[in-house]
Amino acid sequence: MISNLAKAIVIMVFMTGTAFGAHPLITDDTGTNGKGKFQVELTGEFAYEKEKSDGITVKEKGYEAGIAVSAGLLDTLDIICAIPYQWNKAEEDGTTVSDENGISDASLELKWRFFEQNGLSFALKPSITIPSGDEDKGLGTGRVGYGATFIATKEIAPFTFHINLGYAHNEYKLEEDEDSNEKNIWHISLAGLYEVSDNLQVVANIGVERNPDKESGTDPSFALIGLIYSITPDLDVDLGFKAGLSGTETDAALLTGLTMRF
Repeated sequence: MISNLAKAIVIMVFMTGTAFGAHPLITDDTGTNGKGKFQVELTGEFAYEKEKSDGITVKEKGYEAGIAVSAGLLDTLDIICAIPYQWNKAEEDGTTVSDENGISDASLELKWRFFEQNGLSFALKPSITIPSGDEDKGLGTGRVGYGATFIATKEIAPFTFHINLGYAHNEYKLEEDEDSNEKNIWHISLAGLYEVSDNLQVVANIGVERNPDKESGTDPSFALIGLIYSITPDLDVDLGFKAGLSGTETDAALLTGLTMRF
């Protein structure tokens, strides 16, 4: 059984949000596929966290591989399904207390761009999480959750900026998770993209959200920098590095992805 501290770290590292923009960004954009068009995103993440509590040093290493498929229902409306697979390992003072892997909670989302004028656009993204992960292994909540994100995008060539205001409500099947985790999580983040050339973009991202750990008074915040390279107009590869700005955020994470549109 995972210790309460290690299990809380697992939840904070991997389960505090479902909205993702153009990978490796965490902040989403208002862009949609267009009616009858599809996008497949394959992503990978390696995260490292080190925490010390009551004289015990907890190290958490996590790997996540994910696939997200989106389809354009209308020119301004997409449906997105994302399924992550995780490998999590936790150590306390060098002793392994958890070594688990499996499918985590999947998500189903709709993105509706309801306003667009002079380079400014707004979108709304409601979502639900599906309890496909094993909560006993720390891979899911065991209950259906829901949320919504307001998205704003502003284009000022060669720059593009995105703002997200998000809310998620989580329910927990296990009593210990119910007692130790907040149900209502807010998220605020800002991202910027700079178009270096037709096929290369530099991206940056900062954000903060409510800490799901009831015992912590510090909200996790992060900063991210990365690159998106377009091999063709319909095929992108990306690489990003995310660092924690607060002690409750994951110390460091390396992100990589491949995006295909057709």
